Amino acid sequence: MNITLNKKQAIAIASIAAAGIVLATLILGTGNSKTPPTPAVKAEAHAEKKDEHGHAEVEGKLELSTAQSRAAGVVIATAAPGRIKTTVALPGEIRFNEDRTAHVVPRLAGVVEAVQADLGQLVKKGQVLAVIASTELSEQRSALLSAQRRLSLARSTYEREEKLWREKISAEQDYLQAQQAWREAEIAVQNAQQKLSALGASGAAKGPLNRYEIRAPFDGMVLEKHITLGEAVKEDANIFVISDLSTVWAEIAVPAKDLATVRMGGKAEVKASAFDASAQGTITYVGALLGEQTRTAKARISLQNPDMAWRPGLFVTVEVVSGEADAPVTVQSTAIQTVEDKPVVFVQIKDGYQATPVVLGRSDGTLTHIKQGLAAGTPYAAQGSFVLKSELGKDSAGHEH
Repeated sequence: MNITLNKKQAIAIASIAAAGIVLATLILGTGNSKTPPTPAVKAEAHAEKKDEHGHAEVEGKLELSTAQSRAAGVVIATAAPGRIKTTVALPGEIRFNEDRTAHVVPRLAGVVEAVQADLGQLVKKGQVLAVIASTELSEQRSALLSAQRRLSLARSTYEREEKLWREKISAEQDYLQAQQAWREAEIAVQNAQQKLSALGASGAAKGPLNRYEIRAPFDGMVLEKHITLGEAVKEDANIFVISDLSTVWAEIAVPAKDLATVRMGGKAEVKASAFDASAQGTITYVGALLGEQTRTAKARISLQNPDMAWRPGLFVTVEVVSGEADAPVTVQSTAIQTVEDKPVVFVQIKDGYQATPVVLGRSDGTLTHIKQGLAAGTPYAAQGSFVLKSELGKDSAGHEH
């Protein structure tokens, strides 16, 4: 069947067909393709959230009431300027104070009659440690007694001759000879007394003349004991080692690069490696020479040790202050935590806390310089931040499910 269209009908059919094609194209394009966002939309989609202080959020804020914060042990502090110390940490070891450590020797040969001090015992200055019988001491005391009796006789003779000379009965020569004998007897007594004093013995002994008491030179602890009852000892035998542990030394090895920092008279902090303890001390010695093998110089810090906590042989870490600098914004080092491998500080906001990423500067273990991320005056969780980190992790896990 042949249908013949006039010109107006052909134009109308062509217009309807074109409109249908355009409409189908729009419908199919809307359903199967996505229009790329404009740069402004894309930037907005990837922009980080900001809290009321203008800080970037890491995983969103943590809502916690005041009572919950108190129960979690959170303590609030304010970011503020501070002074940061730069320190050099060096390994060391506690040693005896050699200036207050004595090797006790008898100074006289003899036989041990009594031992009155035990290993590890605390002794007082002048306390009897041991008693020995010495023939040499007996001879020295006998010499002193003889000299004292000769002195007594010489004094009496001198007094008698002086009286006779003044009465013109005796010659002046007899008087002068008696005076000379008296002076020599005095010298003999002083000589005998000084010999006994050098031996640490007294002239007026109670009991046998050969009894020799060995006494402690100062207050301290018996560290070594090499003497037994009935033993024959020589005058130079090392029978006791006593040390005054009220002060000890922390000895460190200083590399050449740190010698400019470790100086005599400087302050240092000594920290125990085996337990939580620290003490302040003064650098009392820095060696002038480097060891041939270690290429380090020895230095020591003098420490007070009233409670005997610093025991010789204990390994320690010695921190020497090398410099100080002012920082415009600091926080307590305990406030810094790591979230998503980034250092953060939990900033206090209206209804909780916000994990705020920060850029860290130098730290002395107590204060840490915040280069970026916090402004001075910002309240933050100085204590209990680890609890906040744990709660934040729970919230994140809950949102994932």
